[in-house]
Amino acid sequence: MSKLQKLIQELCPDGVEYKTLGEIGTFTRGNGLQKKDFTESGVGCIHYGQIYTHYGFYTTQTKSFVDESLAHKLTKVQKGNLIIACTSENIEDVCKAVAWLGNEDIVTGGHACVFAHNENPKYISYFFQTEMFFQQKRKYARGAKVIDIKVSDLSKIEIPVPPPPVQEEIVRILDHFTTLAAELQAELQARKEQYEYYRSQLLTFEKDAEGVKWKSLPDICENLDRKRKAVTASNRTFGPYPYYGASGIVDYVNSYIFEGNYLLISEDGANLLARSTPIAFSISGKSWVNNHAHVLEFQNMFTQKYIEHYINMIDISQYVSGGAQPKLNQENLNKIPIPVPSPSEQRRIVAILNNFETLVNDLSQGLPAEISAVQEQYEYYRNKILSFPRIKIGA
Repeated sequence: MSKLQKLIQELCPDGVEYKTLGEIGTFTRGNGLQKKDFTESGVGCIHYGQIYTHYGFYTTQTKSFVDESLAHKLTKVQKGNLIIACTSENIEDVCKAVAWLGNEDIVTGGHACVFAHNENPKYISYFFQTEMFFQQKRKYARGAKVIDIKVSDLSKIEIPVPPPPVQEEIVRILDHFTTLAAELQAELQARKEQYEYYRSQLLTFEKDAEGVKWKSLPDICENLDRKRKAVTASNRTFGPYPYYGASGIVDYVNSYIFEGNYLLISEDGANLLARSTPIAFSISGKSWVNNHAHVLEFQNMFTQKYIEHYINMIDISQYVSGGAQPKLNQENLNKIPIPVPSPSEQRRIVAILNNFETLVNDLSQGLPAEISAVQEQYEYYRNKILSFPRIKIGA
């Protein structure tokens, strides 16, 4: 019998009480704080967008600071509090949370809320990653272009609340898997950097390179943006078909508007400049695409993959407009010059880059397979040990 099983048998053999988040803590909505407010030193801060890109389940250090003159106007975060990103472009990222475990108070801003409570902060942050939490938050998600969940709705979400020793043991188990996954990810990152180096070597051409013609996308493929259609989260019916947005699958729906092979290129979102994930990605089969991704159709797959690799390599910042919400509109997308070598050279380049891409992205081989296996184990244990029989007080 494991330590966790013994603790459960001893402390909560008949189940645990389920409480709403509003019953175990209080929410405070963030205010102010833009990235332009960051300074070299001062009071530590976490902007809501950083939760998606820089922080995991918990942290003891911030990557950004604001001046003290601004900090006193912002929402305070104390040790043990969770900072929750209440706004995102897709349902999976809405309400991602990070537990602040540093000794000093920090601050946060708009599009985030602070959850103060008396439970194990790591336990709460792990719960925010469970299927149980996802299904509950999905009921309260609102919006199409930007998805938001109100603090009043977050307060209604239920969570199993076992005794503190049980929470601590659950955290210890899940920490083991997250640490192992982080180590594998670091090794994978080194391989990705090697891939990016060779990609740059293969896809960089001089303007007068022999056998290379410079074209724009309308000369190479057909743009199908006119067929896209956005559907708000509240109006979607869950089904088997992927619903794509700017950065990939946003949801699954019961119908489709595209069928075939297409290249999607992000139309808006911070990732156009951050490039933390590919802005161009191929899809196939039956799908639905909203108006946050351009839809391109090619005559053959090797040209499609060639363009995908090229767009993901180049700097497109000069073609991106907007401030708070970067945008790559169709007019600017069509201005991007594309070097087009012969079909045989395209095939050669694609074959080489696909092999490299397999090494760093294919979930059936090498490090990606190991990371996938660890992630599956983590998710299995996380959902299993955070699912308790329900019991009422005094039962």
